[in-house]
Amino acid sequence: MSRSKSKRPRPPTSEPGASEPPASGAPAVAPVAPHQEAGPAAASAPVPSAEPEAAPPSVSPLASSPGTPVSGGLPLNVGRVWLSAYRVEVVLFVVAFVVLASFSSQRFLRQSAAPHFVYQAQAWMEGRLDVDPQVLPNMEDWACVRMVNGDKVRCTGRPLPTDRWFVSFPSFPAVAMLPFVALHGYQFNDTSFGVIVGALAVALFFSLLRFLAKEGETERNRNENVALALILAFGTLFFYCAIRGEVWFSAEVMGVALTCLYVRNAVRAHRPLLAGLFFSMATLTRTPLLFTGLFFVLEALCPGPEPRLAQLKALARNWKPAAKKLGLFTLGAAPLAGLAAAYNVYRYGRLSEFGHAYLFNNRVNADIDRTGLFNWEYLPRNLEAAFLKLPSVSLSPLKLGYDPHGLTLLLTLPLLVFLLVPKTRPRLHWPVWLTVAVCALPGLFYQNTGYMQFGFRFSLDYTPYLLLLFALGGWSLRNRAVMAAVALGVLVNFWGAVAFRGYTELVRNW
Repeated sequence: MSRSKSKRPRPPTSEPGASEPPASGAPAVAPVAPHQEAGPAAASAPVPSAEPEAAPPSVSPLASSPGTPVSGGLPLNVGRVWLSAYRVEVVLFVVAFVVLASFSSQRFLRQSAAPHFVYQAQAWMEGRLDVDPQVLPNMEDWACVRMVNGDKVRCTGRPLPTDRWFVSFPSFPAVAMLPFVALHGYQFNDTSFGVIVGALAVALFFSLLRFLAKEGETERNRNENVALALILAFGTLFFYCAIRGEVWFSAEVMGVALTCLYVRNAVRAHRPLLAGLFFSMATLTRTPLLFTGLFFVLEALCPGPEPRLAQLKALARNWKPAAKKLGLFTLGAAPLAGLAAAYNVYRYGRLSEFGHAYLFNNRVNADIDRTGLFNWEYLPRNLEAAFLKLPSVSLSPLKLGYDPHGLTLLLTLPLLVFLLVPKTRPRLHWPVWLTVAVCALPGLFYQNTGYMQFGFRFSLDYTPYLLLLFALGGWSLRNRAVMAAVALGVLVNFWGAVAFRGYTELVRNW
């Protein structure tokens, strides 16, 4: 949206502490709308801060006019300024929360049947690093460690009193739940928490898109960015994952929220310390997000619009700025990474082991023992789950079904086809594509397709990057083919949100 061309003179900016009353009868100057979108022209005047600029309360005409009553104190005024600056994000959060909570239905009012992170957080509150086996709600996807001749091995047969039990997933979601578990204990509702995080992720994705437009990285206006945020919410696998609360899906949803925060700070490596912090949070939520660190490296080495080869050659002459950014990024990621590595060594004896090699009595153990967690042998079935699985149709009676091993991304994310033929290839095109590739490859060689699921849920790790590629690719959302793809994606994922019966329904016989 272009800026207004009004020639009305602007009032002079008051110095701090030296405000003057307006002239008698002079109209109050309305604040500039904070959501004006900037197109490519914004590249000539980049805004270094990740936050939208808003006039502080001290320069408000009402606040600076002598004799004018001020409604509310400073915190209230600051809150109003913040709400004005982020009103679209707030509306998106509310809309996403209402819709996701509605589709969560009876799940929203109670804890899921797989509240692993709640139990981990409560164990920490009780001063223990393992989980009390006497209170485990089920035997699904818990890691069990047994000492045999001084070595830590997976428990087999009947559990022993000396066995140690742990959550077999990265632990940051449990960290995020700590304050709430401190209030509610084992009864904390992870389902409603997941819905709130999902709504927050939708708002954060819009905020990321708005930031990229403001920086001149995309040409999308506000309405298009709102539409893309809503597509993430209801036109991808995010929809059904955000309403469940189970350990497998809540981690995916939190990973999306943290990815938005990471990318926003990693663009042009403009906030390396924060980028490193959010990167470590994301990685300790979903391990495949470790590979998205490539995005920051590319942005630190080649932040400008010049050809990348020329920028890489220039590094030989001036390498210190890039090295400083990479160092700050590492410094931001190091605290949580160090704690997680120490925790892994304590539990399993290895830095990078989160517990899947110690899953108790699990169907995947035979494959893990035979070929490991990652192997070429797993590629065909994962490719099938991601791209080839189709719905099943029964005519007698008429019924549409899905395979719990997966469903093709061409149905769950139809916009994917437009990424193969972009109309434009701006600066971020290749960095985002490379990030998608390195993030997706580990999941394709992983021992598990994601079963039970509606669609290939591991793709949610890189779905924000895929939608960023669409935003960068130049296709109009008003294009009929694009609109048809969006409608198909929403319809399919609506089906998934309604029809998918996962572990919670299986346990509670809903």
